[in-house]
Amino acid sequence: MPLTALEVANAKHSGTTDRPERLHDEEGLYLELAPAGGRWWRLKYRIGGKEKRISLGVYPKVSLKDARGARDEARALIARGVDPSSERKALKASAGKIASRSFEAIAREWHATHSSKWTERHAAKIMRRLEQHVFPVIGSSDIASIEPTHIFPILLQFKERGNLHSGHRAHQDISQIFRHAVISGRAPRDPSADLRGFIPAAKEKNHASIRDMKEIGGLLRAMDDYTGSLITRCALRLAPLVFVRPGELRHAEWDEINFKSMEWRIPAAKMKMRDPHIVPLSKQAIAIIEELRPLTGNGRYLFPGERTRERPMSENTINAALRRLGYSKEEMTGHGFRSMASTLLNEYGWDVDAIERQLAHAERNKVRAAYNHAQYLPERRRMMQWWADTLDKIRDGKETEIKHLSTRRKS
Repeated sequence: MPLTALEVANAKHSGTTDRPERLHDEEGLYLELAPAGGRWWRLKYRIGGKEKRISLGVYPKVSLKDARGARDEARALIARGVDPSSERKALKASAGKIASRSFEAIAREWHATHSSKWTERHAAKIMRRLEQHVFPVIGSSDIASIEPTHIFPILLQFKERGNLHSGHRAHQDISQIFRHAVISGRAPRDPSADLRGFIPAAKEKNHASIRDMKEIGGLLRAMDDYTGSLITRCALRLAPLVFVRPGELRHAEWDEINFKSMEWRIPAAKMKMRDPHIVPLSKQAIAIIEELRPLTGNGRYLFPGERTRERPMSENTINAALRRLGYSKEEMTGHGFRSMASTLLNEYGWDVDAIERQLAHAERNKVRAAYNHAQYLPERRRMMQWWADTLDKIRDGKETEIKHLSTRRKS
């Protein structure tokens, strides 16, 4: 007799045996009752002279009606000489193959392949942009089937919001993912190339910086008088002396500081351009670091976070401190110490290449870039000490004592 929905709902294992028990329906369908309480729909059938079984789902997720429908579909395959178990495996393999060719799967593969060349922050930013804006639109699509019309809505959302810089970044990411797929034979071409120029060029954004001597003096005196955390105060005072990127400063580690050689050696993994970088430390910079050592010297970071010493200070700490001192984001930023140093060092006659190397700007010649982290090092040592001494003079209002480099060398 066929089962009823009520019989299935009330079905339980008798508990008299450790083996599963069965409640039979019709045409090979039965409900298997496990001693632990689970209930599975199964179909018993014969094909090619062999008896076989296939699972049709778990009750109550799969109802009696649904189980019978699945049974009928399986029996239709059997009638055509097709084994439903083999067909299921083939469909699963096909689905897996399609999934491996999806834009998202290939994008994640591309990201994993290239992330070792990026900083952790940069890699996370790329993945976040893909997950928020790209995957919801084309992530599940077979990459070989994607056309420019499918990519267009992604770029349009950036253009309509006026977020042109991020739009260009997203377009660049998509293009690189397609090139990765083309090289590996999974896409015929890069369709995003057809959309070049759709997003207008973004205006270059300069980091706010103070370059006037008297204003720099006021800033330096304000930083000396900062009344917040001593760790933050040390970071503020060290920032203009080393003029590295804010992320490089807050990630500084004690084992990177060599007091004997008066150097801070930043590994390539932390640098934006993925080249190791040497920062010669002036006597003033060493003094600030020595002041900091009793506070954080037993940990990993020079500038640990407030909540845990296992992580560096927040990326907003320096900017927040500048705001507390009364400087708006239009007047001064943590990144602005770099342009401050670059402007005055160039103005006072220091070698342009030495300045650019100290700023760790990109080296277009990749072969040369691999060997240039120590380039101009003697000149850079002199320059960094001169810069620290010059900042002292500016702080003390003695700008007239600062001489152009050519004048200093003649005297």
